Amino acid sequence: MTFFSGNWGPVLVAAGAAAVTALAGGLATRLGPWYWNLRKPSWQPPPWLFGPVWTIIFALIAAAGVISWESAPDRASAALVIGLFALNAVVNVAWSVLFFAMRRPDWALIDIFPLWLSIAALIIAMQPYAARASLLLVPYLLWVSFAGFLNWTIVRLNAPFGAVAAVR
Repeated sequence: MTFFSGNWGPVLVAAGAAAVTALAGGLATRLGPWYWNLRKPSWQPPPWLFGPVWTIIFALIAAAGVISWESAPDRASAALVIGLFALNAVVNVAWSVLFFAMRRPDWALIDIFPLWLSIAALIIAMQPYAARASLLLVPYLLWVSFAGFLNWTIVRLNAPFGAVAAVR
């Protein structure tokens, strides 16, 4: 099936869901003194790069959503993929809340696992009928894999977190 069949419903829903997810994650991301004082590895990308990377990733997510929705062979397949996208959005935003708003990179590291699994589940679920859509999510999976390693490194360099860290 083509990327866009002329039905604006899937496009508007996918774009709106991606925008809401990005906005929620962005609002939870507070780069204040706490964040700037964390020890970070020398190989961490510059802060200005995260916005453009996430913008591209969310555009790919929305495109994958439209393709998979329009390619779904039946309502059950469409409902499964929509549910997986919704789960992914929740886990994605939870990471930002845990890491930045709650200042718990250790908890955010735990959240990386369901986030990664939710992306892998989307790729696997869409593969039989929307292979192009599943390929569009590979950069997201790679970025989250990299972010997980970065998160793990930050935890290693800065632990412990929580009540002990609040007095630092």
